[in-house]
Amino acid sequence: MNELIIELTEISPREFFGLQNANIDLLKKYFPKLKLVARGSKLKAYGDEEVLEEFDRRITMLLEHFAKYNKMDENTIERVLSSRSKEDYETSASSGEVLVHGVSGKLIKAQTANQRKLVDLMNKNDMVFAVGPAGTGKTYTGVALAVKALKEKQVKRIILTRPAVEAGENLGFLPGDLKEKLDPYMQPLYDALRDMIPNEKLDSYIEKGVIQIAPLAFMRGRTLDNAFVILDEGQNTTHAQMKMFLTRMGKHAKFMVTGDPGQIDLPRRVISGLKEALLVLKDVQGVGMIYLDDKDVIRHRLVKEVIAAYKSIENLDS
Repeated sequence: MNELIIELTEISPREFFGLQNANIDLLKKYFPKLKLVARGSKLKAYGDEEVLEEFDRRITMLLEHFAKYNKMDENTIERVLSSRSKEDYETSASSGEVLVHGVSGKLIKAQTANQRKLVDLMNKNDMVFAVGPAGTGKTYTGVALAVKALKEKQVKRIILTRPAVEAGENLGFLPGDLKEKLDPYMQPLYDALRDMIPNEKLDSYIEKGVIQIAPLAFMRGRTLDNAFVILDEGQNTTHAQMKMFLTRMGKHAKFMVTGDPGQIDLPRRVISGLKEALLVLKDVQGVGMIYLDDKDVIRHRLVKEVIAAYKSIENLDS
């Protein structure tokens, strides 16, 4: 059996290995054919030479990341271990330009290769569909692009909308007036905005109508000029709703539609407006489409596991 010894001389072994060797446990999951032993400042790996070579390459990438950023979390490790090459990972890690300087100095930028493609698509097209499972950053990246466009005076307002479709709940039984009933549906949009715009300024924007957050039904009859408009949860639109929304597009407007075709809450036998639009508009010039996947998930690592588990069941059913 071959042996590889990696000695950590310039970084903290405790931080690199993680709390109770959590990072080593994650490495073991990706390299099940290797025996890994972390002791002191050394990481020893035992196994076949070919596997050890790949392990050495990935560890080198992790060490370079740690030396550069002085931190490493589960998402970083997973992106390094699942990227096809060092170049792919570096593109993902560097993520190009900062989209927004958020609250408390937070730098908001695309974090994966596909999110970067989404940014590029939005720069080149006035209408973009971003499709993928939960946690892939579709909405968050879209809101960041909208805030960037507003700050740079490319648009005069941001309009964020969602279909108020009940995912097992009944709006009629919720307490409060219409706004209070609908606000929970809009909360992910508020959450993203509060990461990027200080509360006082955001409240002022909302009060003045510079930023509008409303259910999709409120878009009917409007012409949306000089605006960055995002339709979130697009999979829960009907044919009529999607067509209505897309035809609201006015001059100097940017439209983004996000959605997850795997989480449709519409009644049975009702066709998703998102699925239909992806087919109908796929050859229309000026319309961009990006499909994100579980490699773009930037939430807790278990989200990837959940997506994969459900995907396996859905494949069996089909």
